[in-house]
Formats: sequence, structure tokens, C-alpha cells
Amino acid sequence: MSWVIAIILVALVFDFLNGFHDAANSIATVVSTRVLSPRLAVAWAAFFNFVAAFVLGTHVAKTIGKGMIDLSIVTQEVILAGLLGAIFWNLLTWYYGIPVSSSHALVGGYAGAAVAKAGFGAVLLSGWIKPLAFIVIAPVMGMVLGLALMIVVTWIFRRWHPYKLDRFFRKGQLFSAGLYSLGHGGNDAQKTMGIITGLLVASGYLATFEVPLWVILLSHFAIALGTLFGGWRIVKTMGSKITKLQPFSGFCAETAGAITIIGATLGGIPVSTTHTITGAIMGVGATKRLSAVKWGVAGRIVWAWILTIPISSLVAAAAYFLVVRLR
Repeated sequence: MSWVIAIILVALVFDFLNGFHDAANSIATVVSTRVLSPRLAVAWAAFFNFVAAFVLGTHVAKTIGKGMIDLSIVTQEVILAGLLGAIFWNLLTWYYGIPVSSSHALVGGYAGAAVAKAGFGAVLLSGWIKPLAFIVIAPVMGMVLGLALMIVVTWIFRRWHPYKLDRFFRKGQLFSAGLYSLGHGGNDAQKTMGIITGLLVASGYLATFEVPLWVILLSHFAIALGTLFGGWRIVKTMGSKITKLQPFSGFCAETAGAITIIGATLGGIPVSTTHTITGAIMGVGATKRLSAVKWGVAGRIVWAWILTIPISSLVAAAAYFLVVRLR
């Protein structure tokens, strides 16, 4: 039992780091437009991260926990090693200020550890189709929706005085940032729920894969707490290095990201909130002119995305052999 508790604590550490790492996704736009101070912005985002526990269900948790890896080969060592692989990549990319997907780091780590134990037969290929497809689909959807919202909203408010427009969308950004944080908490906290519930099934504490209420609440609390502390290195990249944002464009980017993520969450699809909001910010920036998007920065981000699953998988596989040897 003590070993299971220790692994649950490691999972919650990952969840905390997920919120810490991804705080930039929720607050970068609202901070860079000076609608909220950094302190108030993270509190606002953390609140909605937790509220998502009561709104968006557990569909993504079931996909992660039992839809991607054969539960019959999952052991405590597999789960611990998978978490260690994901945590390593999160900390490394946070240090360099690169916004990558904690979600893909987790599924990559989980798969790498499972393959290290039982070979590639441990991977349920059918369960990977949607998550892998949405590595591309989510940022593209965010980009297209961000672009479309900017065009529509620009046309609707074309006769407004700039000062009045700015004041209106400063208030609007409170709504869009809250909605985005709701989607972020709903999708990302469920990934940790899926891992913890899989651990409980593998350890014999649950007969079927049903997420207990205490797991839901703990997972949302951990990600909200991580968001509250914030990953400031990544805020700078997201909020200013990709393109310059104003309250008007920040509202469109956050709303586009929120629609994409909440839709995916209700469909049980684990997506990268980082990829989605980055795509939305690029789409919003591209409405000014293509040169308004700093494509060099965007290119480095995309390379980090491509490397996330392979590197976290390799680290988790190495961690699995180390954990087995030490136990």
C-alpha cells in the first residue's frame, strides 16, 4: 500500500508540474495584454482549473487509463517509470522556456515504460489514432478558429472607437481566459486521473476502471495549485515572442483555444492545450500579416512538439529498467 501511495504522490507531482508548466497557456494572453496582473491571472486560471472537476466528466481519463495501453500488463513499475519520463521532459522544457505538451509527455512516457516491459504488443494501436491525429488537428483547429474569430469580430466591431473597443475586450478577456482555463483543467487533469485509476486497477484496489471522486478532486486540486505557482519562463514565450497581442486579439485566441479543447474533452480525446493555444495565437497574429508571427520561434516550438513523445518514451523506458532493478 505504501508503494501505491508513493506512486500516487508522484502522479500528483506530475499534475502539479503540468499546471505549473501550462500556466502560460491560460494566462499568457491576459497578462501580455495587461488585463490582469500575473498574480491575479494565475488565481483566476487556477480557480477555473478546479471548477472543471464538476463540469467536464472523465472521458479523457478513460481514454488515457485503459484505451492506449493494455491494462493487463500495467504494473506499478510501469506507471512510475512513465511518470518519471514525463516529469523529466516537463522540467527540461520549462527550464528552456519551451511550451510543449505535458499530455504527450505523459502518454509517451506511459507507452515507453509499457514497451520496455512487454514489447510493442502492450500498445493498443486503435487507441492512439485520435490522440496522434490531434497533435496536428488541435493546433490547426485553434489557428483556423482564431483566424475566423478575428475576421468576424473585426467586422462586427469595425465602427467602434479604439478606446471603447479596448475597454470592452479587457472585460471580455476575463470570460475567455476563464473559459480556456476550464478547458485546460478539464482535459489535462483527467490525464492524471487516468494514470492513478489505472494504478488502482493494476494494484487490485479497483475491480473496474471507474474514476473515484477523491481521484477527480485531488487531480484538479494539484493542477490548480501548479497553475497558481505559474511557469513564468513560458509565459514570456507564449505572450510576446510568437506575436504581439492586444485585448481584442487575446480574446479571440483564448476563445478559439477554449472551443477546441472543450470539444475534444467532451469527445474523450486527450489533446495538447499548449499546441492548441499556440495555434490560436498564430492564427490571430496572421490576420494582421504573415510577418506578424515570428515563425522562427514557432518553428523551434514545433520541433519540441515532435520530440516530446520519443524523448519521454526513451527516458521512461530507461527509468523502468532502473526501477525494476532497484525494487
